[in-house]
Amino acid sequence: MTLPVIAYLAGVLTILSPCILPVLPFVFARAEQPFVKSTLPMLAGMAITFALVATLAAVGGSWAVHANEYGRYAAIGLLAIFGLTLVSPQLATILTRPVVAFANRLLNATGGPGTVPTAGSSLVLGIATGLLWAPCAGPILGLVLTGAALQGANVQTTLLLLAYSAGAATSLGLALLIGGRVFTAMKQSLGAGEWVRRGLGIAVLAGVVAIGLGADTGLLARLSTVGTTKIEQALLDGLHTKKPASATAAITTYGPQLALNASEAFRSDLPVEGQFPSLDGAVEWLNSPPLTTEQLRGKVVLVDFWTFACINCIHTVPYVRAWAEKYKDQGLVVIGVHAPEFAFERKIENVKKAIGEFKIGYPVAIDNNFAIWKAFDNSYWPAHYFIDAKGQIRYHHFGEGDYEESEKVIQDLLAEAKGQQAAKTVPAPTAKQG
Repeated sequence: MTLPVIAYLAGVLTILSPCILPVLPFVFARAEQPFVKSTLPMLAGMAITFALVATLAAVGGSWAVHANEYGRYAAIGLLAIFGLTLVSPQLATILTRPVVAFANRLLNATGGPGTVPTAGSSLVLGIATGLLWAPCAGPILGLVLTGAALQGANVQTTLLLLAYSAGAATSLGLALLIGGRVFTAMKQSLGAGEWVRRGLGIAVLAGVVAIGLGADTGLLARLSTVGTTKIEQALLDGLHTKKPASATAAITTYGPQLALNASEAFRSDLPVEGQFPSLDGAVEWLNSPPLTTEQLRGKVVLVDFWTFACINCIHTVPYVRAWAEKYKDQGLVVIGVHAPEFAFERKIENVKKAIGEFKIGYPVAIDNNFAIWKAFDNSYWPAHYFIDAKGQIRYHHFGEGDYEESEKVIQDLLAEAKGQQAAKTVPAPTAKQG
């Protein structure tokens, strides 16, 4: 299979991912509308907008950040009006008559008796949904976004993002076909068409409020994405090309620790995977002054590549934070490297807010230019690199899971560093006088 096909299949899998939940109310609010005139334009608008916004993130300029941010605000406002018209068209008209009248003419979104939505109105709703959708970055989407971040905006990246979002639109379209029949059956059997409509409106408004306040991120953090990640990994393994780091096996196995005799210092047989790359190039450091590899020599270091809107990253943060606190006094230094997936994640104020919410106290390097990312030759969110006291990478792990294994690596490297330090302090034996 080619990468575009795999990207499309990964998009199809998003229907099984918790990251699709925040936009489901916006999509299913059109479940009863004509498929060709309403559903297809809406899904097309969502797919195209997501591809363009994700490509825009690769540009990296401040104007791209502001465009993404203002676009999200506009989408939240537009979908809020849409939700009001579903809950109570009369109330919405009374409260905001000029705005809602314009929205109804533009969107034709009330879906009232005799109302037939236009393709243009559905397209606008799809664009608004695409502006708010931030899917989980599994191995495949992570690979595509990494290419965009490192190579900049280009046609190939946009086409891959379109393939991914087209896959998501396909699975959502099938879900809408089924959902539309379910809603129709409910209305016919219960005679509760108006209540179903109002329920959808309340769901839309709840989704708007959750996304606007960032509460959706906290909810999704409680849901796992490991199942879909494994499926995506299997798809990537089917590629007959050389896989990048994000598509390689996530775990480096190692055998028992070695201690040749009671007097010899403990040392692990974790393989040496490379040298500790430079930490230069961060646009700013949070919770710490800039750190260098030279300063960290003698310490065990965990480098965590993450970004605050990545659900996979959010799942790993509590474990990383716990390790930082538990092993700090034993010589562990945790460094978070924040490398943005989307344009709004480049805004440092947003990163500072997220750090406060996640209660992260360890140093965080803002890697907006992907300088540290490139130095590590990284390709994945989240990615953990474990570095020993000699400045050697001894282990890595990509994605979620295997937390016990990772903590065991920390313990072994700390024990190894302690043994090395003890060996330095033992005085050399003196020759006996005859």
